[in-house]
Amino acid sequence: MQVVYIAGAAFLGVMAVSLLGWLKSGEAFVVRKFVASLVTAVFAAVGFAVAYQYSNALTPIDLGVAFLGGAGVDSVRKGVAGAAIAGLKK
Repeated sequence: MQVVYIAGAAFLGVMAVSLLGWLKSGEAFVVRKFVASLVTAVFAAVGFAVAYQYSNALTPIDLGVAFLGGAGVDSVRKGVAGAAIAGLKK
């Protein structure tokens, strides 16, 4: 059950950053961007779940780390995508 909690925390971290980014932008909701964040959230959740298989115990700090790690995964994905798009426009 601990793996589910870790995966959920990472998933929620990605989705929280995506939601905050959308609210900050003031743009209309774009399904394509939401789906990209959803896919990123799934990958982050699986990655953290696999990594925490090697942990002995689950603490609130572990859940916080997974949440913030998921948020970081989404931020990195957006940065890499933005750089790639900027490079293609040159």
